[in-house]
Amino acid sequence: MAREQTTVEAAGREVTVSNPSKVYFSARGDTKLDLVRYYLAVETPLLAAMGGRPVLLQRFPEGAGGPSFFQKRVPDSAPDWLETTIVSTPNGTTSRAMVVADAAHVVWAVNLGCLGFHVWPYRAADPDHADELRIDLDPQPGVGFDAVREAAEETRRLLDALGIAGYPKTSGSRGIHVYVRLRPEWDAYGVRSAAVALARELERRRPDLLTAAWWKEERGRRVFVDFNQNAPHKTVFGAWSVRARVGAQVSTPFGWDELDTIRPDDLTLATVPARVAGSGDPWAPMDDEPQDLSPLVALWERDRAAGLPDAPWPPVYPKQPDEPPRVAPSRARRSP
Repeated sequence: MAREQTTVEAAGREVTVSNPSKVYFSARGDTKLDLVRYYLAVETPLLAAMGGRPVLLQRFPEGAGGPSFFQKRVPDSAPDWLETTIVSTPNGTTSRAMVVADAAHVVWAVNLGCLGFHVWPYRAADPDHADELRIDLDPQPGVGFDAVREAAEETRRLLDALGIAGYPKTSGSRGIHVYVRLRPEWDAYGVRSAAVALARELERRRPDLLTAAWWKEERGRRVFVDFNQNAPHKTVFGAWSVRARVGAQVSTPFGWDELDTIRPDDLTLATVPARVAGSGDPWAPMDDEPQDLSPLVALWERDRAAGLPDAPWPPVYPKQPDEPPRVAPSRARRSP
């Protein structure tokens, strides 16, 4: 029996979509072709957010709720027109990753079962400079979304006090991400240091609400500011990407004036296109004036001068200079 397929025009190319009627999201029966059409509907803001950046593909052959696997390397069967670049892992392994050059690249990846995109913090044309600070506000178990809203507002207040413009988005799940577009002057190590300083300053200001504690046993029922989302070679789930949830929730940029009313579960591949058509892209001003990271770098240098060491790194990274021991405090206390 012939395999069902269709072709979709994207960026001036005809891209094949196999099994277009396959259900990918069970809540409403959204199909692979529905997902393709969603990405074409948000093409302009999507490319503004991740265009020119390498991406990691997480493939879900059976759709949301099914098994998945990460694919960093572009398969040999990729078309000749697919733009790629060489990326590295924390241990130095290299691979050829797809670059989001245009909408045809997005459709090609969706056809492989990629629901959303995990994005590198630099442009393929300038891998030596991370031009995004990504503030991940991660609610710990038992913490509701109202607390995440409050954490985002505290983050905004701090950035405003430092003269830095941040732009929020829903994570597509329980959290909020705040992005800062940076001047291309810092490498990923410098951006991570600034993220550590920001997390610690937020904790000082609101220790009842926010925590910079890397070890889960120390976080309590607070919102964790995950500074290690800025570690070198770390990808983060991209703006306008669709989560692997049965309701097809989207990681959606929004304006600060919407913080009190935004409802993440209502932002889906079925609702977000109309939102963009009616209100435009809340992140549109982000690239107009890249931000200076120096005020956060100054906080980092102040903390180091006061004797604070670096914060712990994820276990996949080589041991870093002046990093504290990679052992949970409870285990360290039990050690002889």
